[in-house]
Amino acid sequence: MSPTVFRYNRYRFLFLSREERRMHVLVWSPDGETKIWLEPEIKL
Repeated sequence: MSPTVFRYNRYRFLFLSREERRMHVLVWSPDGETKIWLEPEIKL
């Protein structure tokens, strides 16, 4: 189970620490998901 960082309406923001080495946040909704990388700068 991944810890949820933030919830907004249908969106859930969470960390997946074992998924890959670069720090990122996963944004999940019933419509899909995306990653937001935090290193070296924020990128979608």
